[in-house]
Amino acid sequence: MPVTEREREMNSDDKIATLLSRISDKVGLGSSLAGMHAQIVEMTRRTLKASASSVLLFDEPRRELVFDVVDGGAEETLKQFRLPIDSGIAGWVARNSQAVVVNDVAKDRRFFQGVDHRTGFVTRSMICAPMLAHRKLLGVIQVLNKTDGTDFSEDDLETLKSVASTVAMVIENNLLRQSVISEYRNTLAALAAAIDAKDSYTRGHSERVTRFALLTGTLLRLPSEDLDTLEHGALLHDVGKIGVPDGILGKPGPLTSDELVVLQKHPRIGADILKNIPFLANARELVLHHHEEYDGTGYPDGLRGHDIPLGARILAVADAFDSITSDRAYRAALGIQTALNELRLHSGSQFCPYVSEAFIAAVETGAAVNSLDRPSALQV
Repeated sequence: MPVTEREREMNSDDKIATLLSRISDKVGLGSSLAGMHAQIVEMTRRTLKASASSVLLFDEPRRELVFDVVDGGAEETLKQFRLPIDSGIAGWVARNSQAVVVNDVAKDRRFFQGVDHRTGFVTRSMICAPMLAHRKLLGVIQVLNKTDGTDFSEDDLETLKSVASTVAMVIENNLLRQSVISEYRNTLAALAAAIDAKDSYTRGHSERVTRFALLTGTLLRLPSEDLDTLEHGALLHDVGKIGVPDGILGKPGPLTSDELVVLQKHPRIGADILKNIPFLANARELVLHHHEEYDGTGYPDGLRGHDIPLGARILAVADAFDSITSDRAYRAALGIQTALNELRLHSGSQFCPYVSEAFIAAVETGAAVNSLDRPSALQV
């Protein structure tokens, strides 16, 4: 029995709705952007019964399309390939913000054979759609070669256009998130710098501690969320010093017992400052406990061993190393070997052995010292 036009439209709508529902489920799982793209591209290829599919992102400064996700082979080769925006069918789609179906690429003068020559793939047919956000080009998505040898249909193109809109939304939301994170990180860094500036000897201390801490956390294979928390805690670990008199912070000689009591209040002051900021709740624990000692003799709560959050144990080592190797009001900077000897001497008492061993190894290979000249290890 022949399928009516109305039934064909309903089948197409159902296919699109089913695919978009599956994509929405994947987006809601909180995967990485690359992970979401990979799953979306694979689902789209399977739904359209095609041999290959890919997402190319637009590099605006260089006016090029860059393969972001490839499904169907030759991923490593294509990831190194850049397509000028004035080349190929994908380039035409990007320039004109218009989706196309091309069922015989050999007869289309826009077709660029360079990609096939590079990969050994033979493109016979393709559909390609632009990914746009508020008319701004983000990239294109393309699907190649029906597996059964038939032509791509207008319904297939409509499906791909719907997917392109969804992927564009995902990309735009991620770009907005990255922008917010970047501004937020810059705000924390500015606050940390303002705190460090209370004492000329500690200028840059929080940034250096952050770099050392992130390096150590990365070596210990902390998950990305924990690295986020570690970065925030490291930047703000001394925020409580805003409540400590400058005369104590910059005193050129030993502190009296009363002055020491005041100074040792800064972790709790810092935690109190952060207590009403929900997204810093985990970092707050690191700020509160970064002066705890592994044997339980630290402050403010006398925690010991693994009762001290791992991030706080990392901060303790990073903070001590930077303090020893930096000038202070009461002494000149000591050498790196002196600092390492101190970490070894107090490993198991003041410092967590697991953390100090990892940090010492990083210093001895040059990674920690080199990190002084690098940006944050956490890419936002």
